[in-house]
Amino acid sequence: MRRRLLSQLRVPLPHARLPRPALSRAAVAALAVLAATLATTVASLGPLPARADAGPSPTPAARAQASAAGGQPYASYWYPKTILNWDPATDPDARFNRSRVPLRPRTSDPALRANQNAHAGEGRIASLVSFAPTSGNPSQGALDAGYYAFTYWQYVDTLVFWGGSAGEGLILAPNPTVIDAAHRNGVKVYGTVFFPPTAYGGQIGWVRDFVVRSGATYPVADKLAEVARYYGFDGWFVNQETAGGDAALATELRSFMKYARSKGQVEFMWYDAMTESGAISWQDALTSANDAFLSDPDRVSDAMFLDFGWGAGALRSSRDLARSLGRDEHDLYAGIDTEANGYNTGVPWEAVFPSGQPHVTSLGIYRPEWTWKSSSGPADFRARDSRFWVGANADPSDTSTTSSWKGLAHYVAESTPVTAKPFVTGFNTGHGDFYNVGGVRVRDGGWNNLSLQDVPPTYRWLVTSSGSRLTPSIDYGDAYEGGSSLRLTGRLDAVNTVRLYQARLPVAADTRLSVVVKTPAAGPTRLKAAVAFTDAPTTFVTFDLGSTGGTGWERRTIDLSAHAGRTIAQLGLQAEGSDDAYDIRVGQLAVHDGPVDAVAAPSGLTVLGAADVSATSKSLRLSWTGSGQVHHYDVYRRNPDGSRTYLGATPNDAYFVPRLDRVGAETSTTVEVEAVGAEYGRSAPATTTVTWDGTPPEGTNLALGRPATASGQCAAEEGPAKAVNGSVTGGTSDKWCATTSAPWLEVDLGSARRITRFTVRHAQAGGEQAAWNTRDFTVQVRSAAGDPWTTAVTVTGNTAAVTDHPVTVTARYVRLAVTRPTQGSDPAARIYEFEAWGS
Repeated sequence: MRRRLLSQLRVPLPHARLPRPALSRAAVAALAVLAATLATTVASLGPLPARADAGPSPTPAARAQASAAGGQPYASYWYPKTILNWDPATDPDARFNRSRVPLRPRTSDPALRANQNAHAGEGRIASLVSFAPTSGNPSQGALDAGYYAFTYWQYVDTLVFWGGSAGEGLILAPNPTVIDAAHRNGVKVYGTVFFPPTAYGGQIGWVRDFVVRSGATYPVADKLAEVARYYGFDGWFVNQETAGGDAALATELRSFMKYARSKGQVEFMWYDAMTESGAISWQDALTSANDAFLSDPDRVSDAMFLDFGWGAGALRSSRDLARSLGRDEHDLYAGIDTEANGYNTGVPWEAVFPSGQPHVTSLGIYRPEWTWKSSSGPADFRARDSRFWVGANADPSDTSTTSSWKGLAHYVAESTPVTAKPFVTGFNTGHGDFYNVGGVRVRDGGWNNLSLQDVPPTYRWLVTSSGSRLTPSIDYGDAYEGGSSLRLTGRLDAVNTVRLYQARLPVAADTRLSVVVKTPAAGPTRLKAAVAFTDAPTTFVTFDLGSTGGTGWERRTIDLSAHAGRTIAQLGLQAEGSDDAYDIRVGQLAVHDGPVDAVAAPSGLTVLGAADVSATSKSLRLSWTGSGQVHHYDVYRRNPDGSRTYLGATPNDAYFVPRLDRVGAETSTTVEVEAVGAEYGRSAPATTTVTWDGTPPEGTNLALGRPATASGQCAAEEGPAKAVNGSVTGGTSDKWCATTSAPWLEVDLGSARRITRFTVRHAQAGGEQAAWNTRDFTVQVRSAAGDPWTTAVTVTGNTAAVTDHPVTVTARYVRLAVTRPTQGSDPAARIYEFEAWGS
C-alpha cells in the first residue's frame, strides 16, 4: 500500500506491489530511481500539511499557539518518537478529538436478510478509507457539504482510518466524527500505523523506534493503548513495508502487539507484508512465512489483511491453516484495491464468497471512497456509492447485473444497531446544504459532521407492491433535523410496503412510536407506520398516520402498549390509495418509552480561544461541562433581532466553531449551547459572550463562506463552496470548476447588502495556466429570489488572473455567468474565488 506517501503530492503511483504483468528490469530500475528521488525530496521537507503547497505542518508549539488563538483542531498524527511526548493534558487539540459514542451492539437476523444469496455471521468487511491527507483531517467537520459521508455501515464490520506518510507522520488516530458515526452503527474503528517502503521515504530506524523496550514495557505500545482509550476507538491497523528488518525485529513486533493487547481494549489488524524472517515479502495468503503474526495461543493480532494477489487456492489453504492454528478463517481479510477503479475493479468473488458455500474468508476493501473521489458531484457520488454497496438496481434483494460487481449486499447480510431504546432517526446523513432543527431552518450553507449522522436505513431500498413501486430516497431539499429527510415519490396505485430498519426493540407498556411527516398540501397522507414483531418477523402491523392540516411538519404518536411484551423486528412504512404524483417526506421516526425525557442544561460554557477569520468573523474553541447522557449539544449564536443562527454540534463537551460572523456594528455576541437528549428533548441553553473590538471595516468580502450553488461541477472536490472559501493556495482542486454549456455560480449573501466591488480570481490565480483564465463573463445581481437578474458587470476578452470590477449596487444574490470559459477551446470554467466586497 505504498501509494500513501506520494499521493499527498498528487503524484500517480503504482500499487504497493508491482502489477502482475512483468516489467522490464530497466523499467523497474527507472521507476525505483524516480520514486527514491521523489521520496528523498519529500522526506527532506519534514512533516507535510493538509495540502502540499500550504507550508509546513504545525509543530506542537505552533498547535498550542493555535489553540490559544482558537484555531482549527485536527486529528492527531505522530512518528514513533513524537508519540511518546503526547499527553492529552498538554495537547490543545486532544479534547476536540474525543468520541463520546460507545460501540453499539448489533444483530443480524438471517431470516430478514434482503438477499437470499447473502450470508450472516460468516465473512466480515473491513473498509480502509482515507478521508483526507494525514495532516488535514478536521476534528469536528467543516463548513462544506463536500465530504465522503458514508452511509452503508450495515455491510461493514471495521473501518480503518487510513493514512500515514513519511513526510507527515506514520501513526494516525481517527477523528471523532468518524468514530461517532461508526460506533452508532456498531462498527469498530482502527487508526493506522504505516511504515512506508524505503523507496517512498521509509526508514527501518522508525520501525526499531516503534518497538523500543523500557524494561518489561513497550513505551510506544503504552501510548497506542492510551490514545485509543482517550479518543474512544478500538484498535490499530499495522502496515509494515519498510525493508531492512530481520527475524529479531519481526519477533519484537509480535511481542509489541501482544503486550499492547494485554493492556486491554485495543485490537490489531496486521497487513501481509513483513514475514517472520523480517523480509518484506507479500504472501497473498496465510502461510508458514507469516502465520506467527496470527496464531494462537499467542494471538498476536486480531486479524490479518492479505495482500491483493490471492486466488481461490491461496484462500482455501489460508482458511485451512487458520483453522489448524485455532483461528477463525474470517479473521483473515482478503484484500481488494478499489482506489483506482471502484466497482470496475476485477475481483475473483467466487474465491472468497463462493456461491452456495460458506464464505472462505472475510473481505478487506482498500479505498472505497473512490465513489466520492471519482464523482462529478453529490448526486453522482450517492449513485456510485449505492451501486458499490447495494448493487446496480439500488435494491439489495435484486443484485442481478451483467457486471461482475454485484454489490456487497449480494454477499453479506445486513446488520443493525437498532437494538435498544430510544431509537430516533431524522434520516440525517451528516452533511448537507442547510441545517434544520425541529423543522425550522437555523443555518444556510454547506456543512459536514458525521457525529450528527443518524443510523441509516438497514434496507436501501426494499419496496414491495402489486402495482407501481414508489421510489424512496434520502432527500437533501428539506429536513426535520439536520440536512436531509426520507422522501417517497411516484405513482401510487397499489399498496406499497417499504422496509426500512431491521431491529430488536422490546415493547413495554409505555412504548410509543412517533413519525413526523410533511405533505405538499393539506389532506390525507395515505401513509401508515409498519411494525413487524419477532414472533412474526415478516408480517407487518400497520398504524394509519391520517391526514395533515397544512404543509408543515406534523407529528403522529402511536401507543404500542397493546403489543407490550413483544419485540420489534422491523420498522417500515406502508402507502395505500391512489395518487398519480404521490410525494411525502418523513422527517423523523422514533421508538421510545413514555414522554420525551427532560434534559439538563450544560454549564460552565467557556471560550478557550478565538482567532480572526476575517475583519468581521472569528473562529472559536468552546468548552463546557456536560449534562449527562445526551445525543449531542447544539451551538448557536444569538442575533441582534433575537433570532438564533446555528453554529454546529457535537456529542463532546468541546467544540470548534469555524466561523462566527459579526452582525453589523454589534460589540458583542452571545453564544449558546443546549443539550439534546437521546429522545431529542432539549435543555435550556448555557451562554457566554464574545466581544468584538473596534468599528467594523467598510469593505468586507460579503461572499466569503456564504451558501453557493452552481450549474454543475467537474469533480466532487471542485464544488461551488470552493469559490467562496477564501483560499486560492490549496492546490488545483481549491476551485469551482464546471463544464456545463453555460456555467454559472450563485452566492446568497444572506440579506440585501451594499456592494462596491466584485473580484474574480481565475485559473492562473490558483497556479494553473493563463490559457485557462476566464475570457468572457458577466456578474448579475438581484435582491430577492423571485426578482429578475440585473447585469452589473460585463467582461469580454479578459486574459488576467485576477479581475476587479467596481460597482454601486445593493443585492442579496450575486451570480457569475461565464460565456467563454477559457482563452481557447477548453470548455471548463475554473474560478478560484468569487468575491463581493461591501458592507
